Amino acid sequence: MSSSSDAPSLPAALAEIREDFLALPERERLQLLLEFANELPDLPERYASAPGLLEHIEECQSPVRAFAEVDDAGVVHFYATAPAEAPTTRGFASILAQGLSGLTVQEVLDVPDDFPMSIGLTRAVSPLRIGGMNGMLTRAKRQVREQVAARG
Repeated sequence: MSSSSDAPSLPAALAEIREDFLALPERERLQLLLEFANELPDLPERYASAPGLLEHIEECQSPVRAFAEVDDAGVVHFYATAPAEAPTTRGFASILAQGLSGLTVQEVLDVPDDFPMSIGLTRAVSPLRIGGMNGMLTRAKRQVREQVAARG
């Protein structure tokens, strides 16, 4: 795999996730995605009791909601919900929750837009599901930019 020398490198957590997927034979990558589905962090109470605060991800076939929150220290936290009966979508949400949470604003904005395509699942899951992960990442970046702009 070649990469452009001027492209920002992936944050450590996302780089590790990508390497974990790419280290597996293609047929075993879906199993790893299902393991991520079981690791989707629970929502903090403020979102669990008001799921409407999270944005609906229209690109997902399943009812997925997500929100990237920037705290006062400029650290991003990504929260998502996805039903247990949609394990691939839930797995993608978990990858982003684990990979984006704890990053700085700039680190999140620098995540390559094609990250979902880079983890070796394009032949294991449908393009529609990859599009759902793209939708989550795109919205997370937009939400981060909006919060930074609102703070001036």
